[in-house]
Amino acid sequence: MLNSLPSPTHSLQDLAREEKSFTFAHFTCEHAWVIGNILRNALRTIDVSALIHISLSSNQILFHAPSMPGMMPDHEVWVKRKKETVLRWGHSTHYMNCKFSGDAKAFAEYYGLDGGAGENGKGKYTCEGGGYPVFVKGVEGVVGCIVVVAEVDGEQAHGVVVKAIEEYKELRDGFRSPMRSMTMK
Repeated sequence: MLNSLPSPTHSLQDLAREEKSFTFAHFTCEHAWVIGNILRNALRTIDVSALIHISLSSNQILFHAPSMPGMMPDHEVWVKRKKETVLRWGHSTHYMNCKFSGDAKAFAEYYGLDGGAGENGKGKYTCEGGGYPVFVKGVEGVVGCIVVVAEVDGEQAHGVVVKAIEEYKELRDGFRSPMRSMTMK
């Protein structure tokens, strides 16, 4: 799957448009469960250990699981950093990486971040790809985030999340819940 992923764009305008194009009508634990499992299965298929985390901006965790053995405690710290970046700036961590041409030090200096930007295990934020915002129609701002921390580079982590959301949207197109199809008599 990683080899089949197109390299994500580095255009901030295109990335922002991509993020908004994935605006959900609503976002629940059911959405997170399906997207999380799409990610988990995809990463297992290509034999990549990863930590997958999906939560709301209120910090309610909707999905949190490793793709396979190999996770270390530090992966939890990276999940938090990616999540904090997405929630603060309302963009994917790949977007933030592109905004600063991959320079974590410039990112940290520009925003006055004490302790850096996740460089060498420091800081509250990071501009390493793999964190992605969740938007819901009619709700201002980011309502949640999808995070992948894996033994792949940030562009690949971003690509895996985008591919999973695309796959989810294809699955959902035209789907009507059996409960919604029932008519009240």
